[in-house]
Amino acid sequence: MANIAVVLKSEIARLARREIKTAVEPLRKANAQYRREIAALKRDVEALRRELRGVAKASRRAAPPAGDEGEAPRTRFVAKGLRSLRARLGLSAADFGRLAGVSGQSIYQWETGKTVPRAAQQAKLAELRGIGKREAARRLEASA
Repeated sequence: MANIAVVLKSEIARLARREIKTAVEPLRKANAQYRREIAALKRDVEALRRELRGVAKASRRAAPPAGDEGEAPRTRFVAKGLRSLRARLGLSAADFGRLAGVSGQSIYQWETGKTVPRAAQQAKLAELRGIGKREAARRLEASA
């Protein structure tokens, strides 16, 4: 009798394995397909990241010249430089203020370093750096 029990038990195990195999086989195939899709998506993401890095690098190289065209060039302001410019032109603070479109007191404050001119006034001061004594006198005569 023990033989029949062993044979029956082994036959049941064999049938169970076959049933499990037929049930699991579609899951294994789906799992393999999903893994292939995930690998392909990872490759796509990596390719896009590489492309993005290249585009970002190119835009960083191209961005600074484009930004400079729209804005006025930045000028540094140094109080000592303003004092020497006014001395070079031989003008009083009030006269220099008339040329720059501000008061003489503003010129004094800028020269002593107590305040700093705004961007619009810095642009005007940068323009005044390029003129000489005669041009300054002519402009003062024209504005008087």
